[in-house]
Amino acid sequence: MQSKAPQGNKLAVLKALKQGEFVSGQELGQALGISRAAIAKHIASLQDMGIDIFTVNGKGYRLNHALPLLHEEHIHHYAQQAGFALAALEVVQILDSTNSELMRRIQQGTPPQSGHVLVAEMQQAGRGRRGRQWQSPFGANLYYSYYWRLDDGMQAAMGVSIAVGLAVYDALKQLYGLQVQLKWPNDIYLNGRKLAGILVELDGLVEGPCHLVIGIGLNVAMPEPSALQIDQPWCDLQGAVGKVDKNQLVAVLSGCLSERLAQYRQSGLTQMSAQWNRLNAFAGTLVTLSTGQRSWSGSCEGIDNQGALLLRQDGEVKAFYGGELSLRATSTQD
Repeated sequence: MQSKAPQGNKLAVLKALKQGEFVSGQELGQALGISRAAIAKHIASLQDMGIDIFTVNGKGYRLNHALPLLHEEHIHHYAQQAGFALAALEVVQILDSTNSELMRRIQQGTPPQSGHVLVAEMQQAGRGRRGRQWQSPFGANLYYSYYWRLDDGMQAAMGVSIAVGLAVYDALKQLYGLQVQLKWPNDIYLNGRKLAGILVELDGLVEGPCHLVIGIGLNVAMPEPSALQIDQPWCDLQGAVGKVDKNQLVAVLSGCLSERLAQYRQSGLTQMSAQWNRLNAFAGTLVTLSTGQRSWSGSCEGIDNQGALLLRQDGEVKAFYGGELSLRATSTQD
């Protein structure tokens, strides 16, 4: 069953809920002019969307986490404060996936302008690499896609996820002073736990114009029911730095991404690979690289100027390119 964006009384109930203090069903009903049974129905519907609401008999309802909701005008304001203008911005409530939406527009022959940012409050079919589900409860995390046109062909886009990882690093350091690590080819780690993932999708010609959709999923305030569905160590921004303004995060991330992509267009990874290697989460670690059918083990030596992973085996360094490769420390689960 498709979830619908909160609107009308359901949206009013969501806005009336508070973090840290209970609001009774009777109070909510009186304020909105509806019955307590209708309030309970709206609460259940919001919980089905992944919103973490405590329900206690005799006390009422409260939010486990404040919901840092998105507002276009706030994002533009933060972008202007940071000294740049967004090419185009679109905020939606619920989508199957922000990446899927932009890819559909490209395949229908109506791509957005380069630099277009699409963010959603909830994804019903959020995707990670290799077809994995990305947990996307309403309002809790950042579901972000950026369209970029590259005229140098698909081969020239090989290392884009490396540049994107550095852009996420830039934004988190600038805003929160966080020192994250980067896991090849496209994960962001904080203290050994996954904070964000990147999914770059391409459409275009080998030699001609290439359309890139850059998806970033970043854990902001993951509710417990959704956290139980995650099969690897994870963390979120709220746990690391406290309250997060998602609008400011979108603005600063977009600026950092624009700068890194301009750098990539000009000089590829020649200036970025050394910095990425300093942030490599698995530097010098024994790792296993696998496709599902084949696997290779060795010491992780970082990346080269094309964004290939360098693996040392028996004294020899071999380069491996992205795609459907999965990397994990030999002693841990991916």
